[in-house]
Amino acid sequence: MPTAVVSPIVSAEQLAAAYSYPAYRKLIDELLADGKTTGPEQSEALTDYTRLNLQRMRRLDKTTHLLPAVQTALAGLRQRYVWLIITEGWCGDASQIVPVLEAIAQASGGKISTHYVLRDEHPALMDRYLTNGARAIPKLVVLHPDTLTEVAQWGPRPAPAQKLLLDLKAQGATHEQYAEQVHAWYAHDKTQTTQGELLALLQRLA
Repeated sequence: MPTAVVSPIVSAEQLAAAYSYPAYRKLIDELLADGKTTGPEQSEALTDYTRLNLQRMRRLDKTTHLLPAVQTALAGLRQRYVWLIITEGWCGDASQIVPVLEAIAQASGGKISTHYVLRDEHPALMDRYLTNGARAIPKLVVLHPDTLTEVAQWGPRPAPAQKLLLDLKAQGATHEQYAEQVHAWYAHDKTQTTQGELLALLQRLA
């Protein structure tokens, strides 16, 4: 029986053009200085979201402490992985999750490299990872470093936050109402559920 051909998720050139975390943060800073955000859609509201998201990322960069079990799982990784992260500066969920992804990668001792791409610059890639038909972000795609084929995926948010969001939308909540409650959930959870779900992913990799 012939072996199925598995295609790379991105090309080596696309991966090389992706942002590092510092470059992604710098991009957001520079756009905000001009009153802008990432993506083709520009508005005062999106800029305000981005400014708030930057504050969240700065805080999480300083306060995220990895669970001991996550550290143990990282030590158990036997090979390197590429973490391709689809995101945007205006995305509130991304601001709550991207710093955690980066903290895990930084603690991996070089076993995990992170590469950030903007959703609206890569529609074909994003459309491979729709959530209930929507281009929900952030999205983590774990790739084999040699073949750039998919090993695993996660996102766009922890399961309890996803359920809360869907429940609120079903109840007719406005964007402002469900955003407030979902971010309150993140603040109360203090990255624990996000880390727990990513721990399960790491354990599968190990």
